[in-house]
Amino acid sequence: MTREKKIKIIVAKPGLDGHDRGAKLLARIFAEAGMEVVYTGLRQTPEMIVSTAIQEDADVVGLSSLSGVHNYFFPKVVELLKEKGLNDVLVVGGGIIPLEDYDFLKQSGVAAVFGPGTPTTQIVDFIQGNVRQK
Repeated sequence: MTREKKIKIIVAKPGLDGHDRGAKLLARIFAEAGMEVVYTGLRQTPEMIVSTAIQEDADVVGLSSLSGVHNYFFPKVVELLKEKGLNDVLVVGGGIIPLEDYDFLKQSGVAAVFGPGTPTTQIVDFIQGNVRQK
């Protein structure tokens, strides 16, 4: 089935992490791949991220964490999306995340976790292949 509208992705930095170079780079790569990108900026709460996803009618929420708080913030975003009935929003994560945390994050509803060195084409292909038609 061909998707008619552009994929809309929210790129967010939850928590107090002040480094967003990678998130900004990915936002640009997503835009170059034909996606509509909304970058939320630094220091976002899960509530702020979900609010943006609702306002923007997002297809995807991409979360980036380098500060070690991914095991709290990523599942919390998934939980709040579900509470709002947004079960069709794909949640992906990335950053400096230990491999031993990947399974927990996936069990918590994060569709995929991408670590440093992941080819950006792999991330784009995953998103394009897993967004549900609205």
